[in-house]
Amino acid sequence: MSAPQPLIRSAVASDAPALAEFNRAMARETEERELNPQAVARGVRAVFDDPSRGFYLVAEIGGELAAALMVTTEWSDWRNGAFWWIQSVYVAPQWRRRGLYRMLHRHLQEMAARDQTACGLRLYVERENHAAQKTYASLGMEETRYKMFEQPLPAGG
Repeated sequence: MSAPQPLIRSAVASDAPALAEFNRAMARETEERELNPQAVARGVRAVFDDPSRGFYLVAEIGGELAAALMVTTEWSDWRNGAFWWIQSVYVAPQWRRRGLYRMLHRHLQEMAARDQTACGLRLYVERENHAAQKTYASLGMEETRYKMFEQPLPAGG
């Protein structure tokens, strides 16, 4: 018997605990970082409390969250539009290699195409995560000429 078809949908507040666990698992897998569970839970809930911070899309299979991503926006005065930043991408191990990220990405592309203010999709990826880079390239994303810099602040978790 085959698995039920994935349902791609916007996340709701009751998804927050699973999304927080996805974020913690992703940090462990990709950066070998153990994130503070309370901080991550508050951070995920903050997106639902204030939709201007972003939104999540999820892939649900048989009532279980199998994959997710978060989107935040960045205004570009050069383009008079907003880049939709794809963040917090995670596919649960038992659901990998089944095209779930591709489905989430395509759904997001369709949403962005309908939004008059969206001017592009962007994401960042670990330099060593070649599998993810290959996936993103296969979806039409291109490496940019920009490097990313950051300066953590004391309250930055």
